[in-house]
Amino acid sequence: MNSAEQNFKETGLSLPPAPKPLGVYKPCLIDGKYLYLSGHGTVQDDGSLIIGRVGDTIDMENGKLAARQVGLAMLATIKENLGSLDRIKRVIKVLGMVNCTPDFERHPYIINGASELFAQVWGEENGIGVRSAVGMGSLPDNIPVEIEALFELV
Repeated sequence: MNSAEQNFKETGLSLPPAPKPLGVYKPCLIDGKYLYLSGHGTVQDDGSLIIGRVGDTIDMENGKLAARQVGLAMLATIKENLGSLDRIKRVIKVLGMVNCTPDFERHPYIINGASELFAQVWGEENGIGVRSAVGMGSLPDNIPVEIEALFELV
């Protein structure tokens, strides 16, 4: 069985810079055997954000890609703070928030972008946890997706 680091390498994706807090909070916090990640946004490799609203300026497929990009930003925070993705035993809980029009109803499909990435990195048994996917009237800086998560440490 491959390590999480090896699995990530096989995706061919790159990690953006780990986002810095824009408010009064910590991007991550370790409590015993758990790692809590604050809400992360759509940070790209150049540090810029994907901007827009699902169902308006962003279609479903690009919304799902935006969620994957949030997942990559979360992985970057894990690597920066823990040194390796291998320090994570499993995903416990994911809360995905979608900035969308009031009539948009496919929030779970969008958040699958991050959930599928986590399943690739930690495998289906450990990379898929419990999850909520909800629609929001707005998100900071008009990003299309924000995700927070709880992980169990090795």
